[in-house]
Amino acid sequence: MNIDWAALGQVFGVSLVATVGLVGVFTLGIVAGSPRTAGTTPSPLARTGAYLCYALCLAAVAYGIYLIAA
Repeated sequence: MNIDWAALGQVFGVSLVATVGLVGVFTLGIVAGSPRTAGTTPSPLARTGAYLCYALCLAAVAYGIYLIAA
């Protein structure tokens, strides 16, 4: 049994970057959608940015499921 270490390293690197990026975008959405002080609501622009981050995360997950199922 031979292991292609270069391919394994490439998969590891892409997985690491994708995971950190996706978690970062989701965290940005949480921060953008949270109120700055108690009792206030985020601005419409911040809320739109949060929804955009969530949509990007949803698209990435849906694409991953598509790749697995195809």
